Amino acid sequence: MSGIEGKVVVITGASSGIGEATALLLAGRGAKVVLGARRPERLEALAARIGEAGGEAVHARTDVRRRADLSRLVGLARERYGRVDVLVSNAGVGLISPLDELRVEDWEEMIDVNLKGVLYGIAAALPVFREQGSGHFVHTVSTAGLRVVPSQAVYAGTKNAVRTLSEGLRQEAGDSLRVTVVSPGVTRTEFTDAMAPEMKAQILDSMGDIAMPPEAVARAIAFAVEQPSGVDVGDIVVRPTAQG
Repeated sequence: MSGIEGKVVVITGASSGIGEATALLLAGRGAKVVLGARRPERLEALAARIGEAGGEAVHARTDVRRRADLSRLVGLARERYGRVDVLVSNAGVGLISPLDELRVEDWEEMIDVNLKGVLYGIAAALPVFREQGSGHFVHTVSTAGLRVVPSQAVYAGTKNAVRTLSEGLRQEAGDSLRVTVVSPGVTRTEFTDAMAPEMKAQILDSMGDIAMPPEAVARAIAFAVEQPSGVDVGDIVVRPTAQG
């Protein structure tokens, strides 16, 4: 048996990209996955795909900007499988733009999804983990927080806020809980879809052929999850070799 088999893993942002790849990989290794995202039709298709491959998956429409949605998603995991072993807080948006453009609503959206969404996940799962005496938080951040560049200040700020939050959580967690942050580099996902057209074109052009597949990040997450209970993989950076 792997260190993944039989674990109950809740994943936000599961309808595409890194979340989808992580769900497929972990389910393929025997985890029971609980899928949350804002596009229920995508979740339904993913759960069906997992089921057809012999895995187990349930899903619920989840907007991480709403605390109640995170509570319901964690509650669904407990109702269906009796426990929660891992919460992968993966939902995120990158509405990047120069600060001079004053896209304040985009700033607020990134704070609500990237930071508050993680906090709401902690609020939902931490009491469950304490009750169980075990649990694992996995937070998807970004290499954008390691090398800050123009137009990404707010995005990087939200990701670095999660990085700081995660370290504080780790220190408070004690010896029974685990906390991992995973920092992906340029990854082939739908990350650019919500950007302004001019920024989207610029990012897609700069990505060129260097972007790595989301499965690369999923494997990094699986590595952290499969470790023995006394081993906490705190920080993983995974990027294309061609990324500067």
